[in-house]
Amino acid sequence: MHPFPVSLCSALLALALGAQAAPPNRAARPAATATLLPNAIAGAIRASGLPPKSFGLYAQEVIGTRTAFALNEEQPYTMASTTKVVTALAALDLLGPYYRWRTSAFVLGTLAEGKLVGDLLIVGGGNAQLTSADLAKWFKRMHEQGLREIDGDIVLDRYAFQLTPADHKGTPTQSAGEPRHVWPDAMTLDEGQLDVLVQPVRGGRAAVSLKPALADVRVDNRVAAGDGCSVAPSWQNSRDGRATVVVQGVWGAACGPRSVSFVPPPDSGIAARALPGLWAATGGVLRGKVVSARVVPGVSPIPLGIDGEPVQPLSFDRSKPLTELVRDINKVSDNVGARNLMLSLSPGFPARPATLAGAQKTIDLWLRDQGLGEGDIEVENGSGLSHSERAKPRALVQLLRKAWRAEQAQAFFESLPIAGVDGTMKGRLIGSKAAGQAYLKTGTLNDTRALAGYVHGASGKMYAVALMVNSSDPAAGRPALDAMVAWLAKNG
Repeated sequence: MHPFPVSLCSALLALALGAQAAPPNRAARPAATATLLPNAIAGAIRASGLPPKSFGLYAQEVIGTRTAFALNEEQPYTMASTTKVVTALAALDLLGPYYRWRTSAFVLGTLAEGKLVGDLLIVGGGNAQLTSADLAKWFKRMHEQGLREIDGDIVLDRYAFQLTPADHKGTPTQSAGEPRHVWPDAMTLDEGQLDVLVQPVRGGRAAVSLKPALADVRVDNRVAAGDGCSVAPSWQNSRDGRATVVVQGVWGAACGPRSVSFVPPPDSGIAARALPGLWAATGGVLRGKVVSARVVPGVSPIPLGIDGEPVQPLSFDRSKPLTELVRDINKVSDNVGARNLMLSLSPGFPARPATLAGAQKTIDLWLRDQGLGEGDIEVENGSGLSHSERAKPRALVQLLRKAWRAEQAQAFFESLPIAGVDGTMKGRLIGSKAAGQAYLKTGTLNDTRALAGYVHGASGKMYAVALMVNSSDPAAGRPALDAMVAWLAKNG
């Protein structure tokens, strides 16, 4: 096939930029990867008002070697949430499509006639999608299995993830109004969020309650009656282990009932506080309380039998299979799901606790196995929240091209948002040739806009693309990225 038309002006601009961007002491790349910009691509960059060095671009056939366009392809750019492409591909390859997170329950005592004389140990397995409704269903299944009354405590173990404050240093602080910034936890519940139910009451202030109900948590209702439908919950810890959810705002009768979500602090212990109420609501009896397991470094929480082997759980709750988990993570750009998934790549997990360093080493080795070199792609936590997660556009396309031929290619492809159809691409490229033909993971940070995935050209050829903007005003580059995708769908 002949190359796309390139104006002399665009060619000179592109060649100059290529020379400027070329790393020192690096041999020239083959002609197939030469930096060339078709008129429309160069025009989109000029229209953005951003300097060309803000853009890192690469688009290449997945079958064949023809490069549609390229710019600064050997320079590392912040990936933002396109990092999830790397996390998903590594997980599908290393864990397999049927991998599931498990939350397990073990009896620590004697169970007879529905009564456990002893404690029930619940071991979190890193399920980022575990909800309070899932827990309630699981508790009902335990009752049906013959466990209705616990004479001791419920012991909650979060051993599976062993993280330190330093492991979060590269990501934004977890805060009440930012569900995207929830930290990973082996016993994540309701994605780390808490629902406040607000219901208007005739002639008085609105009624406020928590869902799920939490033990040792008081609700301080400061919602006034009046014209307006706005409330702001916040969490306050006290020294006695109790906590208060303060709800402020105005709620009128016309507002109707509504659920408002917020993120309590990492040390709030939502899962532990939710367990007693959920156990009771499903018909169970708990004589003791919920306590945290004592963590002994290097020692598994799972009890051993008389033969020295780990005992089998009484019951366990399983997440969706990995193919569905990856789809959920990529379609809506679920950060906590991606972070939990990367931690699950730590060596020996879940028998051995996951560490961030262990997961990083696994990803690094996997990238080398894919043929990528040092500095091509760097992953810190797997979600894209860290500015340390960077990639060269050429390297990301190289990974995507190899993934096209991988055993789990279909599962990964189906996880990507479709332009104009669903996920984070639902409202983009509507009415263009790319609508329904571009399968792209988006990436957004305060200095980054990015797209990575596949574009189906009008010729029938599929292209792998990595398009990144790093700038103090990245929003100005987003129309240019969309224009590039639309051009490739029409002309590719």
